[in-house]
Amino acid sequence: MSAGASTDWLSARPVAHRGFHDRAAGRIENSISAARAAVARGYAIECDVQISADGDAMVFHDFDLDRLTGAHGRVDAHDAVALSRIALKDSDDVIPTLTDWLAAIAGETPVICEIKSAFDGDLRLAARTAQIAAAYPGKIALKSFDPNVIAFLRRDGADLGVAHLPLGIVAEAGFHSDAWSMLNDAQRLGMATLTHWPKTRPDFLSWRVADLPHATASLCRAMRIPVLAWTVRSESDVANAREFADQMIFEGFEA
Repeated sequence: MSAGASTDWLSARPVAHRGFHDRAAGRIENSISAARAAVARGYAIECDVQISADGDAMVFHDFDLDRLTGAHGRVDAHDAVALSRIALKDSDDVIPTLTDWLAAIAGETPVICEIKSAFDGDLRLAARTAQIAAAYPGKIALKSFDPNVIAFLRRDGADLGVAHLPLGIVAEAGFHSDAWSMLNDAQRLGMATLTHWPKTRPDFLSWRVADLPHATASLCRAMRIPVLAWTVRSESDVANAREFADQMIFEGFEA
């Protein structure tokens, strides 16, 4: 991010996790309907992107289609046109491209976009997301669990057109669950303690609310780096986020 650029907007309002989704109301996570519902309530929005077979950025959390659609298999096995025709379960929405999803928001509220990663060194999704974000006229920040993604965006930000955008790291205290089985012990420790800092230099931190308070988050706040607590789902989570973070990324209730 360029020197002196403000990050105040990152923590100015509650952030709806994957949009203001409610399956019972037909608003599925990361859908355009969930995004519009967040805009209507004045929330900022966090979304996730996955790569399509032809290298486009799709607004979708999982690596596989099964949980949220009637289709099966990996997202990256299908091209963007095919994916954009796949309906999300229990809704009238389809999987949107990031371009279409941002067009629906049209700068009406801030966006924080998480770039998903298999930790395999593939930076195509990061580059495509940067290309789209660079052309977006609204407030947008990019983040990832993968330090290599953020290091790439930091190093090549000027060429990618995103040197002016806030870049953030998503992290937690342990990385011990099965979801992180691809990581070795050194990676787990480094990601929890931000030893990648010289290469990533994050403008903000998304930190797991269940792991607050924590020295890593406290250090960031002491350095005036905003900390956003994820994912806030209960009254105790709200209290934890208010005391030990600068804003919450929430779901399941009206903030």
